[in-house]
Amino acid sequence: MNVLERFEGGRSFLVGSLAVGLVGLAATAIGFVLEPRETLFSYLVAIAYWLGMAVGALILLAILHASNAKWPVVVRRMLERMAASCLVFVPLFIPILLGMRQLFVWVSRPASLSEETRALLDQKQAYLNVPFFLLRTAIYLILWGAVAYLLNTWSVRQDTSRDTRWTLKQRRLGAFSLPFLGLSITFAAFDWLMSIEPTWYSTIFGVYYFAGGFVGAIALLTLITVLAQGPNLYGSLVSVDHLHNLGNFLFAFVIFWAYIAFSQFMLTWIADLPEEAPWYLVRAAGEWQPVGIALAIGHFLVPFFILLFRRVKRDRRALGAVAAWVLLFHYLDVYWVIMPALRPGSIWPSWTHLTALVGVGGVAVAFTLWMLRGGYTVPVGDPYLQLSLRYRQP
Repeated sequence: MNVLERFEGGRSFLVGSLAVGLVGLAATAIGFVLEPRETLFSYLVAIAYWLGMAVGALILLAILHASNAKWPVVVRRMLERMAASCLVFVPLFIPILLGMRQLFVWVSRPASLSEETRALLDQKQAYLNVPFFLLRTAIYLILWGAVAYLLNTWSVRQDTSRDTRWTLKQRRLGAFSLPFLGLSITFAAFDWLMSIEPTWYSTIFGVYYFAGGFVGAIALLTLITVLAQGPNLYGSLVSVDHLHNLGNFLFAFVIFWAYIAFSQFMLTWIADLPEEAPWYLVRAAGEWQPVGIALAIGHFLVPFFILLFRRVKRDRRALGAVAAWVLLFHYLDVYWVIMPALRPGSIWPSWTHLTALVGVGGVAVAFTLWMLRGGYTVPVGDPYLQLSLRYRQP
């Protein structure tokens, strides 16, 4: 027996999200004409923010399948749709590729580069060259899109067939794909973000970017779950015990993000190498210093102490507010990582940051809603759904 009917609502929200997204992208396109380099950096921040959470959702989905977790089955369909949004980033990533000369100094090599920097770039040319960059980017996007598509397709097929072999196929793919998903998001961070300042390197930077995207994905899933109230939406089936576990996830990975952030800073500070220290010197001085302090407080200390309380994790409004707070500071984190490369002395954003954020986000949200409409908002064919619905914390 189906727990819910197929979801046919959300049309006005889908149309509104798509309209906002298209208007945002159109305004950003105007920015490309007026302020090409500033706008490309704004667009990269938006892509890194939204795509990082989509891949984070995909990795979380693969982990849940690989571990055969049963309690989150009731929220899994939303996670599947969030992961499937990786597909829409294939066309959305095209402006980054077209603007490579503006974003990456290793592509254009401006005359202002010192001889020492040119020598370092020559040493890295086997990796930092345009054809290899394009090939790696294609591999990342194809891998994420293929895994997300298969996990979604098999889950939907199980809605009607009730065949348990689809559960086994998802479990196997989740376990098999995890190492490749982890490596790909790590190298994507190296390619798209770290190579903006190609003379700097950190072997832990890929984990730092993944940690931010992962905690952002959990926060977004939590916020959507809290808001998903209405006809044929899964939120009405989510108990306070499910919310408590989502709150525990959020709590755990806020700590994980802080641990990775501190580890990277500590190792750089202890080593004090000329290739590593300047990255933090820019971000720890001048106008950027308060941003780093705000991240330590807002991205870690505030959610950490609030989520210590059991009653917060079992209260929909309170947990939703904490999730929204984390999403806000995750954007600030991505902004803090990228923008000092363009403006080392100024923290103030351009108007294109807002247009790019709502443009990319609006299209991604609309695509997710489009995927969700016409189907069930819970995997009704999953053999563990009833066990998930009856879940109670021990």
